Amino acid sequence: MDKKKIRNIAIIAHVDHGKTTLVDSFLKQSRIFRENEAIMQENLILDNNDLERERGITIVAKNISIPYKDYKINIIDTPGHADFGGEVERTLNMADGCLLVIDAQEGPMPQTRFVLKKALEMEKKIIVVINKIDKKLANIDQTLSRIYDLFLELAQTEDQLDFPIYYAIAKDGKAFENMPSNMEDNADMIVLFEGIIKHIPSPVVKEEAPFLMQISAIDYDNYVGSGFIGKILQGTVKTGDNLTLLAKEGNTENFKVSKILVNNGLKKEEREEAFSGEIITIVGVKSAKIGDTITKPGHNERLPDIQIQEPAVKIKFEANTSPFSGQEGNFVTSRQLLARLQKELEKNVGMKLEIIGDQFYVSGRGELHLSILIETLRREGYEFQISRPEAIVKIVDGKQFDVREELIIDTNEEYIGEITTICSKRGAELDNMINEGSGRVRFYYKILTKNLFGLRAEVLNQTRGTTTVNHSFLDLVEFKPAAKRERKGVILASDDGISTSYGIMNAQERGTLFIGPEEKIYKGMIVGINKYDQDIEVNVAKQKHLTNIHKEGQEDAMVFNPKIEVTIEYGVSFINEDELLEITPEHLRLRKKFLDKNEREKQSKH
Repeated sequence: MDKKKIRNIAIIAHVDHGKTTLVDSFLKQSRIFRENEAIMQENLILDNNDLERERGITIVAKNISIPYKDYKINIIDTPGHADFGGEVERTLNMADGCLLVIDAQEGPMPQTRFVLKKALEMEKKIIVVINKIDKKLANIDQTLSRIYDLFLELAQTEDQLDFPIYYAIAKDGKAFENMPSNMEDNADMIVLFEGIIKHIPSPVVKEEAPFLMQISAIDYDNYVGSGFIGKILQGTVKTGDNLTLLAKEGNTENFKVSKILVNNGLKKEEREEAFSGEIITIVGVKSAKIGDTITKPGHNERLPDIQIQEPAVKIKFEANTSPFSGQEGNFVTSRQLLARLQKELEKNVGMKLEIIGDQFYVSGRGELHLSILIETLRREGYEFQISRPEAIVKIVDGKQFDVREELIIDTNEEYIGEITTICSKRGAELDNMINEGSGRVRFYYKILTKNLFGLRAEVLNQTRGTTTVNHSFLDLVEFKPAAKRERKGVILASDDGISTSYGIMNAQERGTLFIGPEEKIYKGMIVGINKYDQDIEVNVAKQKHLTNIHKEGQEDAMVFNPKIEVTIEYGVSFINEDELLEITPEHLRLRKKFLDKNEREKQSKH
C-alpha cells in the first residue's frame, strides 16, 4: 500500500464528550459492515468489556482501521478519564495527529487540557471537533472562545494556533465544516473523513533504515498468544525475520517473528510483510512490556521510555483473612494474587507494585484507576482484601510534597451550599465559580489528592446524582496534614451467624445498616454506621425469645429501613486505617482489621 495513503490518528476527549460514539459513526459509515450485520445496531462498539459498558467510559485504548476511498485511516480510541492518562500517553506515540472532541455545552475540561498539552509537545497535528451541537444548553461561541484560549496557553509553536474546526452530532452520524443553521440538514461523516485526509499528515517513512518499533500496547489471543503492538518507526519487517527485544531493564531477547497482524476494521488480518509508518502487531516475543524496543540484531538503539505521569494513590492488597476466606473465590492465595498483579504490570503502564512480604502495595493514578483493577480481579474470581487508599508523598531534593489537583464540579444552582460545605471541609481552595446558565453552576477548585478520597461519592449522594465531578493533576505543593476526616462510628457484628429480622430491627435503631435479614455475618464485620462517633457492637444474629403467646402478623409488621449498598468506590473511601474491605466474586464486606474486640483494644493502646 502507498504509505502516503495511511493516516494514524488518536481520538482524545474528556469523559462523556462523545468520542466513542463518534467512532461508532465512523465504523458504520465506512461500509466495513453489511447493513444486516448485528453490529450495525450496536452502540459504543469499541467499549467492548463489561466494565466499560456499565460505567460508560473507555478504560483501555483500542486500535481499529477504517478504509476510505483508497486510504487507510488507523484510529486509536483513548480513555477520557484522567485516571487512565497512562493509556493516552502511550497511544499518542502511534499517532501522527489527533481528533480533539469537545462537548458544545461543557467546553474544554481538565483531561482535554492534559492530553492536548501532551499532543502539542509531541508536535501532533490537531483537528477540533465540537460535538453535541444539538444540546439544549450548547453554547458554541463560549466553547470556541475557551478552545482558542486553551490553544493560546498550550501551543508550542505559532503554527499550532492554526487548526481546523468541525461540528458534529455524533449520535446521529452527522458532521459539518461550518456550524449549521438547521440541525436537521442531511449530513454524514464524509466531511470529517475528508478533513482527516486533508489535515493529518501521512507517517514519516524510513524504509531503508534498520527496523525499529516501540511497544505501545499488548494484546492477547487464545490462538496466537501475546501480540505486541506499535508503529513501525523505520525499516520493514517480514514473517520469519530475526529481531531483538531491548527491554527497559537492560536485558535483551532474540526471537523470530512468527506472525505479523494489521488492523482491518475491528479485526486483525495476517500479513507477510509490513512497512515503515504502519501500526502492526508482532507475535513471537516471549515476554515484553510497554515501552520496550524491538529492532534488528546488532542495532542497539533503545528508544526513550514512554513518559507516564507518576501514580498519586496506593492501596495495600493482601489475601483474604476473614472467616469466610476461600468460600467464594477461585483464586484465594497470596501467590495467586501476586502473579495476577505482576501480569497486570505488563500492560497497565500507569500502575506500580511494591512487595513487602505477603502484602502488595499497588499504586495508580487515582481511586477510579485502582477500583477498575479491583473490580476486574473480582470478576475473574479473585478473593482478597484491601486497605484504605493513601496519597503518595513525593520526595524532591529531600523535601516532602503533596500532589495537588484541579477539581471541576458541575451542578445545579440549588446545590451551591452543599458543594461549598463538602469542599471547604476538605481544604479545597475555590479558584472560580461560573454561572453556566439555565440553572447550572461550575466550580473550579484546587485540592490535595489525599483530600479527594470519597469526595465523588459524597457529592453525588448530596446532589442526588445530578452533578459531574472531574479532576486532573495540577502541581506539587509543600506537604501539609490531610484535612480532618469526619465520619461517625460503625456498628459491628458481635457474633458469627446469619442476620435475623429481630437483630436487624434492633440494630437499625442505632444507625444506618449495610445489611438486611438472612445475610451471613461474622464477628468484627462492619454492618452499619452508628449515629454517634464511637464504634458499638450489636448482635444482629440474635433470635427473639419464644413465648407462649404468638401475636399474629408480628413478623410481617416489621419495617426495615433501606440499607446502604456497598460498592468498591464507597468501600475504599469509607474505611478507616484500622479497617479493611473484603472483596470476593459475590460480596463486598467491610470489617475491622482485628475482628476480636479485646485484640482491637490492645492494638489501640500501642
